[in-house]
Amino acid sequence: MTLKEKYQIKEIDTKVAQEMVIKNHYLHRQASCSQAFGLFEKDELIGVVMYGTPPSSTLRECCGKDHIKDVTELSRLWIKDGTDKNVESYLVGNTLRKVKKPIIISYADSTEGHIGKIYQATNFIYTGLSKAGFYYQIPENPNVHFNYTICGKMTWEEIWKKYPNLKKVPRNRKHRYIYFNCSKMKKKHLLSKLHYKILPYPK
Repeated sequence: MTLKEKYQIKEIDTKVAQEMVIKNHYLHRQASCSQAFGLFEKDELIGVVMYGTPPSSTLRECCGKDHIKDVTELSRLWIKDGTDKNVESYLVGNTLRKVKKPIIISYADSTEGHIGKIYQATNFIYTGLSKAGFYYQIPENPNVHFNYTICGKMTWEEIWKKYPNLKKVPRNRKHRYIYFNCSKMKKKHLLSKLHYKILPYPK
């Protein structure tokens, strides 16, 4: 039986996707999600891939300020343990063209030993490692990262007053991949604007 015969891929509610990744993904926290797809075996939801706006303004400008709104991030990927080989690539590869943005970015977590084989198999380009940094976490709710979606237009004085227990957490470097979900002509244009160097895949 082929993967296409055994599994079905459907767009799913973003709230359902968030619940599944918080429960099952190794990070156990929510992520940006404006579009999500589920992998089904018969009627059971056994996998989720989420796409959403990157929290990093630098990342959103990867092809210049003119294309900030064209960028989305593959923010979470989860597949139930015990599924067939290559199912992750099957899910990602069959949802890329359904994403509503032409620039799709994703990361492979080097601290977990991931180098991005899924993205290599689905023709993403590799642009190296992200910079080491940090993020703020709300100790009362560690599944929620403190970022622009939470702070909105608040000043830092207002932020610290509202969240006095913010915790500064180190952010490790990750392998960064980019996929251009568009015509060959537009891809050529976006590549000419790309701020990152294209590098060989890590092995």
